[in-house]
Amino acid sequence: MTDSGTDHTSVRQQDAEGHELRDRIDRFVRTRVIPREAVLDGGGPAAAQTLAELRGRAQAEGLWALPLPVELGGGGLGLRAYAATAEAEGASEHGPAALGSAPLLDVTMLARHGGPAVREAYLKALVAGEIRTCYAMTEPDVPGTDPFRTGTRAERGPDGGWIVTGRKWFTSGAAGADLVTVMARTHGGDGDREGLTLLLVPTASAGFRVVRELPVLGAGGQYEIELDRVRVPADHVLGEPGDALAIAGERLQLGRTLRCLRWLGQAQRAFDLMCERAATRSGSRGPLADQQLVQSHVFDALLALRTTRPLVHEAVALIDAGRDARTEVGLAKVAAARMLQQVTDSAIQIHGAAGLGPDTPLPGLFRTGRAARILDGPDELHITSVARRILRDHPRPGVAPEA
Repeated sequence: MTDSGTDHTSVRQQDAEGHELRDRIDRFVRTRVIPREAVLDGGGPAAAQTLAELRGRAQAEGLWALPLPVELGGGGLGLRAYAATAEAEGASEHGPAALGSAPLLDVTMLARHGGPAVREAYLKALVAGEIRTCYAMTEPDVPGTDPFRTGTRAERGPDGGWIVTGRKWFTSGAAGADLVTVMARTHGGDGDREGLTLLLVPTASAGFRVVRELPVLGAGGQYEIELDRVRVPADHVLGEPGDALAIAGERLQLGRTLRCLRWLGQAQRAFDLMCERAATRSGSRGPLADQQLVQSHVFDALLALRTTRPLVHEAVALIDAGRDARTEVGLAKVAAARMLQQVTDSAIQIHGAAGLGPDTPLPGLFRTGRAARILDGPDELHITSVARRILRDHPRPGVAPEA
């Protein structure tokens, strides 16, 4: 028989450990990462050196790669346990990279679907931060919501490998990546639901080129890339040829949920700045905090935060349990993107002109929120997908339910 008293003690201990870990990560991001954001945003050698220093400090403090597998050099934290810390980590765009959790998506994908050669060559180096990866799916002039129209092609080479030709854009981090996962059509025709494959392409390969950077509302980090008959080894296919959509769907569910967690952290940061401004700033009519319109901004922002957080963690729980989370991820993604934009907009309003300038992170946070409503699936896609899924289970009278 289970000792319920022992169970309760264990749960309390785990909760205490979780709170302590979150506090440590929060302190690391606030005191070490955020003060260096200007340097990290600037890129170049100074940013690379600063990031290396932060990573070394994270390793020294036992905070490195917490959600990644222990056998690969990570902390082994499960998804639900990591979710409790991901908000604090994501308060800065640079937090995941500084703390070593940024490659979680790629490590998960390669560990599940990469062959022995790929796992041996890349996984430990990814976790150690020695190499970087990116993901290329969207193409110019092809709706990102319609992967069946993918124009990038991969054909068999004489050695059994693949020869890839095509162009991708809005590929995050492509300029500094060592590997790029490319969705390409290996068989079938334009619009076919079958025949799409994911290939892992070393960026040092002949024929690979970064065409240009694509600033998003003035911020860098997104790129257009070209592949001109790039040769890819046969063992660099993820899964089997034709498996791309299943693997991509799995990746997108986890990726969107991780981003939602980080948006919560960024929104909390904007909310804290708004409250600090309201509490310390006075005008001709007295403290801002005493004005009803300011109080309304605070209330609405807090309501948005508090109502979005459970949606995100519900999606986390379902993914962690291996269950279908498409509806919950769609709800969370739309709610979190809207919430970040709303909370940051209110914080800017309370700051006035100061909220538009370079002295606060608010313009960058607002930009992230606005871009989030388009990138990684626009609001309209998620709204339509979720609504159709729900309505399918509630057929109209006289209409037989779908099989």
